[in-house]
Order: sequence, then C-alpha cells, then structure tokens
Amino acid sequence: MIRLLVGALLCTLGWAANADLTEREGLVTAGGNPMVLLGNGVNVGDQAPDFKVVDAKFKPIHLSDFKGKTVLVSVVPSIDTGVCSLQTKRFNKEVAKLPGDIVLITLSTDLPFAQKRFCEVENVDQMPVLSDAVWREFGEHYGLLIKDRGLLARAILIVDKTGKLQYQELVKEMSEHPDYDAALAAAKKIHQG
Repeated sequence: MIRLLVGALLCTLGWAANADLTEREGLVTAGGNPMVLLGNGVNVGDQAPDFKVVDAKFKPIHLSDFKGKTVLVSVVPSIDTGVCSLQTKRFNKEVAKLPGDIVLITLSTDLPFAQKRFCEVENVDQMPVLSDAVWREFGEHYGLLIKDRGLLARAILIVDKTGKLQYQELVKEMSEHPDYDAALAAAKKIHQG
C-alpha cells in the first residue's frame, strides 16, 4: 500500500519513469559506467521541441518565449558540483561578449531554490538558470534525462532564430567539460547565418 502511495505521489510530481520514453544506451557514462538516457533525442536540423521549465520563482518559461533569437542551452547534471559550476560560470561570463539577441540559458533538474542560492553565491546574474525539476519536459523531449538518476546529461544545444536545432554536443563522460570555444563560435555563426 505504501509503495502504491509513493508511486502515485511521484507520478503526480512528474518524477516517475515514463514507460513511453525511448531508452538510449551507450551515449554517456558517469565515472566510466554507462548511463541510459530517456527520450527520443533531437537531431541537428530538426525543429527544436518546445518545452516548459521554471525559473527561481517557479514561473513557467518556454523555449518559445525566445522565438526569433538564437538560444544556446547549457545543460548540466547538477549546478552546484565541480564541472557544472565551472560550466555555468563560464557561460555567464561569455554573455557580455555575444550579440544581445543571442540568449544563453543553463538548465538542470536542481530545484529552483538550490539554483537561486548557487547563483547568488557565485554571482551568476547574466543569464537565466532554469529548472527542469517540475515537468521534466526538456529532458524527455531532448532525450537527455538519465534513467534512475533524475539528472540531465551534460550537453550544449543551439537553436536558431527559426526554431531549428543547429548544434548539439552531448558530452560522453559526465565529469568532462563541453567544448566551450566550439559552442560559442557556433552560436555566433548560427546567429549570423
């Protein structure tokens, strides 16, 4: 009985595994151990699926809110850990060097309270840091939700002004950094093109 109640609660919160999601193996590892990603994934050139995440005040934010802009999405497993922290701070510094209609956002499944505390302590104030903890739409639509972990795989995605995915880097080992320079160069090129 207790297991049923817990399962129902997790389903209500959107945290239960969705049986309809495709399982993708062999794409990422954590400490050398293979992880299973849930969701279909999106290919470069595909229309980027819209998604709903929340900001620090639990206000819903959609990808479509940035329509007509180039959007670089920095995806981190957990914002207040070594590489994730460095990745977030690096992109926060880079915002000032980019044209104003390129939007950089960071996404994780951390709760908004934790993200807000991290941003205040680390002076991350140049870009939105958003949470996929409520609905898991981003992780599921982009195939980046790690099965049985509740985390997102480390990735960089760039969506162009027309809403198409034009760049994608899925970092093979979660403890490694993405290629920051390649992502930033791609964002500028996509923006101009």
